[in-house]
Amino acid sequence: MMPVQVTIRDISSSKALEEHIRAKVEKLAHYYRQIQNCHVVVELPQKHKHQGKLFSVHIDLNVPGKELVVDRKQNENVYVAVRNAFNALKRQISAYVHRRRGDVKGHDKLTRARRNNILMKMDTPSIH
Repeated sequence: MMPVQVTIRDISSSKALEEHIRAKVEKLAHYYRQIQNCHVVVELPQKHKHQGKLFSVHIDLNVPGKELVVDRKQNENVYVAVRNAFNALKRQISAYVHRRRGDVKGHDKLTRARRNNILMKMDTPSIH
């Protein structure tokens, strides 16, 4: 089992919330087994006069060669904020996996050079 750290700030700590977060991390571990560690922070930032209580979720997840970060997913319901943060993290993991497997092709240097050359020609006024 990978190390999971759950930090709950400015709200009363709930065993149910912590277990819910750990279950979400465990699901991610089944989705991608090379997760090295995960730190989840749930907090209730300073209250704004015009908004209700917005719970904020921040997740740092380390995978080989990269740190994936989800920052400030907010909602009035702490469980919805957690769900939204983990959904965003799952999308990041999916993109990371596709890049590592080579499913997402980057522009090679020659393609970039050709594209830049074409753009430069378009910007240069022609002289007849």
